[in-house]
Amino acid sequence: MSMDIEHFLLRAEDEMDFLPIIPLNESDQEDPNGVEIPDEISLLPLRNTVLFPGVVLPITVGRDKSIKAVNEAYRTDKLIGVVAQKDSNVEDPGIGDIEQVGTVARIVKLIKMPDGGTTIIIQGKTRFKIEEITSADPWFRAKISKLEEQPFPKDADFAAYVANIKDLAADIVQLSPNIPSEASIILRNIENPAFLIHFVSSNLNTDIKDKQKLLELNQIRQRADLLMQLLQKELQFAELKNKVTNKTRTELDKQQREYFLQQQMKSIKEELGGDANSQEIKEMQKKAETKKWPATAKELFKKGIEKLERMHPGTPDYSVVYNHLDLMLELPWEDYTEDRYDLKKAQQTLDNDHYGMKKIKERILEYLAVLKLKGDLKSPILCFVGPPGIGKTSLGRSIASAICRKYVRVSLGGLHDESEIRGHRKTYIGAMPGRILQSIRKVKSSNPVIILDEIDKVGSDFRGDPSSALLEVLDPEQNHTFYDNYLEMEYDLSKVLFIATANNLQNIQPALRDRLEIIDLSGYAVEEKMEIAKRHLVPKQVEAHGLKGNPFRISEKVIEKIIQDYTRESGVRELDRQLASIMRYQARQVAMHGKISSTLTADEVEKILGKPRYTNDLYKTVNMAGVAVGLAWTYLGGEILFIETSLSDGKGELRLTGNLGNVMKESASTALTYLQSNAKKYKIDPKLFEKKNIHIHIPEGAVPKDGPSAGITMMTAIASALTGHRVKPFLAMTGEITLRGQVLPVGGIKEKVLAARRAGLKEIIMCKQNERDLEEIEPAFIKGIKFHFVKTMSQVLELALV
Repeated sequence: MSMDIEHFLLRAEDEMDFLPIIPLNESDQEDPNGVEIPDEISLLPLRNTVLFPGVVLPITVGRDKSIKAVNEAYRTDKLIGVVAQKDSNVEDPGIGDIEQVGTVARIVKLIKMPDGGTTIIIQGKTRFKIEEITSADPWFRAKISKLEEQPFPKDADFAAYVANIKDLAADIVQLSPNIPSEASIILRNIENPAFLIHFVSSNLNTDIKDKQKLLELNQIRQRADLLMQLLQKELQFAELKNKVTNKTRTELDKQQREYFLQQQMKSIKEELGGDANSQEIKEMQKKAETKKWPATAKELFKKGIEKLERMHPGTPDYSVVYNHLDLMLELPWEDYTEDRYDLKKAQQTLDNDHYGMKKIKERILEYLAVLKLKGDLKSPILCFVGPPGIGKTSLGRSIASAICRKYVRVSLGGLHDESEIRGHRKTYIGAMPGRILQSIRKVKSSNPVIILDEIDKVGSDFRGDPSSALLEVLDPEQNHTFYDNYLEMEYDLSKVLFIATANNLQNIQPALRDRLEIIDLSGYAVEEKMEIAKRHLVPKQVEAHGLKGNPFRISEKVIEKIIQDYTRESGVRELDRQLASIMRYQARQVAMHGKISSTLTADEVEKILGKPRYTNDLYKTVNMAGVAVGLAWTYLGGEILFIETSLSDGKGELRLTGNLGNVMKESASTALTYLQSNAKKYKIDPKLFEKKNIHIHIPEGAVPKDGPSAGITMMTAIASALTGHRVKPFLAMTGEITLRGQVLPVGGIKEKVLAARRAGLKEIIMCKQNERDLEEIEPAFIKGIKFHFVKTMSQVLELALV
């Protein structure tokens, strides 16, 4: 059974079809208890509807069973039993699917519809209860018993119930915009309390089970009480709905008002000489006409401008689109600076800016030579690796100056967000292009020199891995189509000369390291530092401290003293700081006394800088058995290591201290095993290995140490302790050992040799295969050092032990 009726107490979202029909004169109604009803009656099951006595409803009848039952009832006494279905989803209800209490209704009118359906207008008469279903086919018939209506109470309490029901219903009508105002007039004119309760119950928008419960209650006072509860609930819902609707309407009204004012403002601006936003757009279009850029960029810009013209400047997306187009206009696209191919001038510039660094200068000049001959070349991705303070970053600026290109530095130290490289999606608040495009936008050239500083210190976390994002930037086969998330199109980076700097290659991701052309920069020798100080550091500090008008001379011996006694580094940063201290002292003398001495002496250096911090006398005191000097490499440059060995009574245990790594511990075990197996050869008492504990210690315990290069030093120190022979003074050594007695080559030779030179050592033992590494060092820098090249550990002990 379907219905085309909506009750008048509806929720705001429902539409009102028409008002239910009620008798115009309630006094004309028959007394429900006086209605003659048969013992057996046809039943009409209804979905979603409960009919109450006295209420008139139009019903559309659709099911065949129901149509037959209605037609039969209309032909006879026009009475039919109306009952509610328990579940409205059941299409063909059975005996168990209908309620036991219903209302006997009179069919007032039967109308045949053009579509074959039947519409009836029925009026409820009296309540009944089903005693027995007598027939289910062709329609439901049942034996019923009439439920007598109790006379309504005359007391003031019940009158208050009725008045309250009227007020609540009127309030709901007032709060529901879809219910016509006639409804409240009808409510005010109903005088019969029983009919009022039935009429409001019938039209109440509540659950079908609640309506059925109302119908089943025999006491009218109980019925009124339950109805009041349901009305209160409905009223609260209507008030809440009304509050939300009013709030939404207020917000809409505010938006409409703002839009109207914006339109008025736009009209006023046009009258005064044009809208500022339209002027901005015209200026952008004018710039775009003279812009040299690819067809894809031109097309994307055109679409963006069209979108911008359609948008209101007050919308949030306006600034997003505007900023994106502004970036497109500011990027240089196909604007390139012209390279200077004068190789002699380029070499002169590099030599003037940096002393030494032959290998790097040769590589840059080779690159320029190919560019000069061919006219086009994918830029190499260079990576300068070396200790801090040797001029890696400043060299990049010098290279840019030598080839007449723009220069920009991108610091990658501590970078941990992939979006810093590739940019953010422009829809995010505060979105920006990546650092690479920002740098190119800043220098306004598509072929600058970009220094990627501290590439080994890139971090990674939940926001992504920037070193993986750099793979695309630093691959010559891919970077001509570099995609930035903010720009939302490809940009050509193939003409950019990328130069990365790093202190430690091990910290660079292997895939990224594979894309880099590694150029090793080792530390400076004392002679190089002296030249750098004379050419660059001293003039720079004189100018920085305002001493140009008060010239004074610093001799080479004084500079050498500062380097030897006050610095221990691969680079020149500490030297620069010491020179700055001297200049500050000189500036104070000028300010206080008006003059300074024309030459800076060694005594004055000690007075200014204090007593020497470093001394080579330390190596003269190494005259006891069991102590040897090793050479180590760190990312800060070369270092000197003392290896001390001591014997004590015990059970032949080996103890290692000094914060040693696994490889170093294994080297010590290998050295001890080799000496045990060759004890007789080296005149060592084999019983010592069982009766004595051997303790190896490497000072500066707070510094972690690892690697195989201290193998021969450990073996020499143990042999010295066991034999009682001292190690030759001013001797250092480096090399890996094997159980067969071989000495293997190690890395970082240049840094280690320069460290030995700085420390004042005179002899160095190393593997024969490392002899070729000395070719990288200027002969003048290692003058005075005697090198011993060995193949076996026997040779080491012959040379080392006195």
